[in-house]
Formats: sequence, structure tokens, C-alpha cells
Amino acid sequence: MKKIHNRQETVNTLAQELIKGDPRAIAKAITLVENDGRQAREMMKDIYPYSGQSVIVGITGAPGSGKSTLVDQMIPLLKKKGKKIGIVAVDPSSPFTGGAILGDRIRMMRHSVDPDVFIRSMATRGHLGGLAKTTGEAITVLEAAGKDFILVETLGVGQDEVEVVKLADIVIVILTPGTGDDIQIFKAGIMEIADVFVLNKADSPDTDKVERQLKAILQLSLRKEEITPVVKTVATKGTGVAQLIDILDNLISSANKQQQETRKKKLISWMLRDIISDRIYQEIAKRILASVWDEFVEKIYRREMDPYSVAERLVKEIKGS
Repeated sequence: MKKIHNRQETVNTLAQELIKGDPRAIAKAITLVENDGRQAREMMKDIYPYSGQSVIVGITGAPGSGKSTLVDQMIPLLKKKGKKIGIVAVDPSSPFTGGAILGDRIRMMRHSVDPDVFIRSMATRGHLGGLAKTTGEAITVLEAAGKDFILVETLGVGQDEVEVVKLADIVIVILTPGTGDDIQIFKAGIMEIADVFVLNKADSPDTDKVERQLKAILQLSLRKEEITPVVKTVATKGTGVAQLIDILDNLISSANKQQQETRKKKLISWMLRDIISDRIYQEIAKRILASVWDEFVEKIYRREMDPYSVAERLVKEIKGS
């Protein structure tokens, strides 16, 4: 009993240091939520009332579009405005080992010693959609730590990279001219989530053509009252990044309170669904042996059972307990 009490004290102390903005506490807290478990849940309960005041900007686009370089260039401009910044860079991981090459963190290393900038790379660990399972919790940690802007850079897997909309107040979609198939980058899904389009590597000779095509497609969309802004950048040189920051400021200030509340509530709804789904899976995992799970997998593989029936059976076992 004493051990449990001491463990709770440790969690409470961590939460208090985190709320003060201590970088070590932030790092420990994100590690805790990555590892999951009761301690993480208790800590999240303590810090959640201190979250919700940050602007969360999702940055997505295909691999090689220059996401990390753009984020690296955005940091000093936001700093000049007196903003404290948190960055969650989601990296691809091996589906077999869970390991990741955390290249995003390496690119932003020059900001790593800045007390007002916290950078964390997170591996997807096999989670689909480009976002790590615990990205939402990591964002909450950074919000509670007092970060004004939280930039969420997704791993970039092409047209399926749309889950970032579940977490972000503003979504930046980066497109790169001269990639070969210009029409391919304008597919539905990735186009629909953007609040801002960035045409990066705009020193390409194809930039003007792609910009015309993009604006023509946006004008055909009748679902939005205003055309989504398009910014041309050369992130390696910092060109156009100041204009992007101005557009973000404008989006933040122009959104009326009702729109902001509606979007925030939608994000909370998605978060709640994810937490419930995760808890249900954890409860099932507690009640079923690994050998029984493997047996189900084998039967599904042989088409002796289907995954839907197995899922219904496991959920019924929880309801009946």
C-alpha cells in the first residue's frame, strides 16, 4: 500500500513540475504516456484542466516535401513574437521492432537547447494514419506545460495522411511542384483537410503551373466560403515563411468564437472515442491469454472464423463480466 502511495506522490510531483514548464518533466511525462499504464492516466487527469489554451498546427505532406525544414524555419519567427513552442515530430517505425529513425529531431537540433522550445520525436509503432497512438496525449502535456504553439509534424505517407485533422486547430498541407504527376497531389482527402496550402521548393520551374492548377481546383469547391490560402516557400532559404506565419495569425484571429468552440468540441469527441477504444482493447488484453489470441488469429487466417465475430465475442465477454 505504501508503494502505491509513493507512486502516486511521484506522479503528482511530475504533474506539478510539468505545469511549471520544466523541460525534464515534459520529457518524462511524454515517455510515461508512450509507455501507457495507470500512472500515465492519473497524470493526465491531473494536468488536463491546464490544457486547451494552445494553438495546435498540424503539418502534413508527402515524404520529402520539406516538412521538417519548414518547421525549423518557423520556430525563430514564432519566437520573435514571444511564443513558447512545442513540436511533436511523428516518425515512421518498423512494424516488427517498433524502432524509428528520428530524423526530424536531427534537423531541428539547433533549437534543442532553447528553454522556450521543446521538441519530441515519436514513433508510430505501427499505428496507421501517420500519427502515433499517444500523439494526442503528448499535445495535452505540451499544452499543460504552457506552450503557445504546438506544431505536429506527421510522418508523411501520401494521400492517406489525414488523421492530423483530428488533433489540429489549423492544418498546413505541403505540396511540392515538379514531382512528376501533378494531378496525383490534388486527390480528395488530403485536399479537403487543408486550412493552408504551402507550395514548397517554389524555386522549381513547375511552381506557377501547379499553383494555377491548385487555385483552379479550390475555386471549384463550393463548400467553403473563402478560398484556402496558398503560400509559396523555399524552406531551405526561409523564403515565404514569414508570409505563412502571417496567414496563421490571420486564421487564428479571424475565426469567430463559435467556430473555434465547435472545432475544439469535435477534437474532444475524437479524443474520447480513441481513449474508449484503447481502454476496451486493454480490458480485453487482460482477460485473454496470448495463446488464445494467437489461436483466434490462426482461425481467422484459415477462414474458420471472421474477425467481426471474434471482436463481437470478446466485447460480449467484457460486458458479461
